[in-house]
Amino acid sequence: MTDRQETPATVHVPGFGRIPAGEYGFPGPQRDAIVHAILTGAKSGTSSLLEEYRRADESLPAAGELEVVLDSSGRPVCVTRTSGVELLRLADVTDQHAADEGEGFADAAAWRRAHESFWTSPGYVEALGEPAIVIADDTQVVYQRFVVIARP
Repeated sequence: MTDRQETPATVHVPGFGRIPAGEYGFPGPQRDAIVHAILTGAKSGTSSLLEEYRRADESLPAAGELEVVLDSSGRPVCVTRTSGVELLRLADVTDQHAADEGEGFADAAAWRRAHESFWTSPGYVEALGEPAIVIADDTQVVYQRFVVIARP
């Protein structure tokens, strides 16, 4: 999940100019683990709820777009390029989607438990605002695949 409320709109990265910034999870151990997974290549996909984009009035990511990933201290750690985007129902997330998230999920069921816990957590609900999102099989998930292309 990209924490859009804390993310600066763009960050200047030498060689790339100003590009959108992304923060994954919440600062601290959660974000640090996700950033580590991105930097090691274990994480090549991420998921967000479509409702996040609707509430922020943001366009969905698109193949070819760049993003600078920020760590818990707001420091740029890498530049990624989106390689693909899927819109799917929560019930249709596969074991491969779960594995590509690089966070140690054994399968789609483990991925779903962890994400439902996150998406219903007080911190997430507060960041997204009311009303809380009802999570169900038909909840729309934006699944974004990416590759690391540079480290500033």
